[in-house]
Amino acid sequence: QVQLVESGGGLVQAGGSLRLSCASSGRTFSTYAMGWFRQAPGKEREFVAAISWSGGRTYYADSVKGRFTISRDNAKNTWYLQMNSLKPEDTAVYYCAAGFMDYSAYSSEARYNYWGQGTQVTVSS
Repeated sequence: QVQLVESGGGLVQAGGSLRLSCASSGRTFSTYAMGWFRQAPGKEREFVAAISWSGGRTYYADSVKGRFTISRDNAKNTWYLQMNSLKPEDTAVYYCAAGFMDYSAYSSEARYNYWGQGTQVTVSS
């Protein structure tokens, strides 16, 4: 059974940092692109960041560029989202996802085949 499990969410003050982790099991994702998406209350899920299978290419939503960093450790079947300078508008449920796609499709939710259950991130002002 393939599972993606997020951890590291929580409550933080504006300007603070959190690091999300996503651990995979049931198969290896070393050849898959990995992404993070988020969904705020009353809004649609949106793309946050993605990383190529090798870790050599990354892609970010404009809203998080310069503040968030995505990385991966294929040996551990885990990838990460380091979130700095958090803002109240970053409050959302964050989801990790895996898919096999070209770089041009990294922000496309439909191209991801595997999803985690989500972890809540709340940023207070």
